[in-house]
Amino acid sequence: MIQLAFLLILSKSIPKPVKKFFVFPVLFIFVAFACTNPSGESTAFSTNAPVPKEVLKLGEKTYQTVCAACHAEGNTTMAPAQGLLAGMSPHAILAALNMGKMRVQAEQLTEEEREAVAQYLTNQKLVKVEIPESAYTTFQVTEEDVEAEYNHSGWGGDLKGSGFRTAAQAGITPENVSSLELEWAFAFPNASIVRSKPAIIGKWMIVGSQFGEVYALNRHTGQIGWMFQADAAIRGAISYTAEGDQLIAYFADYATNTYSVDIKTGELIWKSRAAHHPLSAVTGSVAVYDDIVYVPITSFEVISSQNPEYACCTSSGGVTALNAKTGEEIWKHRVIAEEAREVGKKENGYPSYGPSGAPVWASPTVDVERGLLYIGTGENYTFPPTNTSDAIQALDLKTGELVWNWQATANDTWNLSCPDNPNCPTPTGPDVDFGMAPILVYDSINQRDMLVAGQKSGVVHALLPETGEVLWQSRIGKGGALGGIHWGMATDGNLVYAANSDNVFALDPSDPSLGPTPGIYALNLQTGEQVWKTAPPPCSEGPRRNCQQSNSAAPTLIPGVVFEGDLNGFIRAYAAHDGTVLWEFDTVREYETVNGQKGMGGSIDGPGPVVADGMLYVNSGYSMFGEMPGNVLLAFKVKGN
Repeated sequence: MIQLAFLLILSKSIPKPVKKFFVFPVLFIFVAFACTNPSGESTAFSTNAPVPKEVLKLGEKTYQTVCAACHAEGNTTMAPAQGLLAGMSPHAILAALNMGKMRVQAEQLTEEEREAVAQYLTNQKLVKVEIPESAYTTFQVTEEDVEAEYNHSGWGGDLKGSGFRTAAQAGITPENVSSLELEWAFAFPNASIVRSKPAIIGKWMIVGSQFGEVYALNRHTGQIGWMFQADAAIRGAISYTAEGDQLIAYFADYATNTYSVDIKTGELIWKSRAAHHPLSAVTGSVAVYDDIVYVPITSFEVISSQNPEYACCTSSGGVTALNAKTGEEIWKHRVIAEEAREVGKKENGYPSYGPSGAPVWASPTVDVERGLLYIGTGENYTFPPTNTSDAIQALDLKTGELVWNWQATANDTWNLSCPDNPNCPTPTGPDVDFGMAPILVYDSINQRDMLVAGQKSGVVHALLPETGEVLWQSRIGKGGALGGIHWGMATDGNLVYAANSDNVFALDPSDPSLGPTPGIYALNLQTGEQVWKTAPPPCSEGPRRNCQQSNSAAPTLIPGVVFEGDLNGFIRAYAAHDGTVLWEFDTVREYETVNGQKGMGGSIDGPGPVVADGMLYVNSGYSMFGEMPGNVLLAFKVKGN
């Protein structure tokens, strides 16, 4: 049976329809329409038929009235220009207008107008597609699969968030990495962003998608074993546990729905909403330990602030702990302890609320020895600022009680209404939150654990995990709203490897003496001193749009090799000792895919690739922030493996 999963999270806290539309600077895409089934039919939309002239006319009129001001070429809002939107699917744009981050801005549009805009921008008609029978295979997980040494779970592959895979797990070495060849490509239908990090269980991988589908794929062939439909986009990694005869996947969708799914059947065990606020969201990955699922909480209010009549802002970032067996809430932690209150009037006469913000964008990190959970926090959305924004916090695993708080940057108060909207705080902060999961690592020289975390300011911090005391700080970039260190780092206990974005479209202007220095950096674990740096190659002339010389995604580390993608769509393998490029592959191309859908690569952003048993799995496509859209999961295999 075909099912339509329409998720509406609009609440009373969203103000009455406004008289003007204020377009979110970046077109994020979230909710799925479809549930595929073994018959091969899907309610996803394809793009092969011509668009009727009357639809194009209505779409153009609606776009010029509502959207064009922010999406014009050369705009200063970081909004994707019309040319970039044309590279997306109509399904993706429609999902953003209906249930994604554009839903408030599109509140007054009719369904006909929304569909017309999506088809006008892409010049593609919304029609159903089918997944061929050949894309499916029988799903069966064995004891050998469950016990495989190379299995992978969660954001960093372990509770400490290291991003490191051992030689036995990897099956790839500095000697054979140059022989990596593309084995298969899987296309997520009509997607423009691929950012869910797969879990590996033997011959299977579990991976989420932009429209909420969660697939069990044969990792050798890319064929579909089963598909589960969530209510909204799965933006984070898939975690799993194996206990007795139970094999369970855990993940959260953008709407904070958290799921427990039986991996053996693909069926739901429980679903629980982890929200703290009507506009709470989840962009990070859950962490699972000792029968507790830890869910990081951010807020959609950073976007709602663009409506000058919105009662901005009242949310706080946080963590929700759920019982892994039942989904019942165990505790909640608010990054901002106090509830928001009215603190004044905006220039348009509407009330202003605060303190607010301090979202938790990334996965929590579990410290089993100390019984602590570490999180990184983001900027305050409104005044007054708090000492818990742009901070690292340690929480008690069992109770959620705050053990310590260390703030890296004070008075960083910012939201997406800036710089000219009444909801923009003055003075405006640089938006240099912690977007990555902190890493817990053992320093064998000094015989102690360290907590290392990179910040969008371009600074890497090393802290004592017991107290938050600073051990060292190392600046590797100028920093800005898109990094600095955006998505993460990796370490093997000897060096810390950090990707520095320094995206030229969103640099921190506060220190003119600093210029952008994007690239991959290796730092001494004990001191933070730079060991080596490799910058991304300069953008070459040619047909590629929106070339960005930037490393924003998290790296993945194996003995002797660092894997890292860039916004220009290349995945590279670097020598871990000196940064020499050992192998590279340009993912920006069309692909013949194993599931019969149109496949296209794009920018690489978000999580690092997954390495397992001589294979490398890479997401390609990231249409946010003016980057190149794409919709493929690529599998590379060492030649002769």
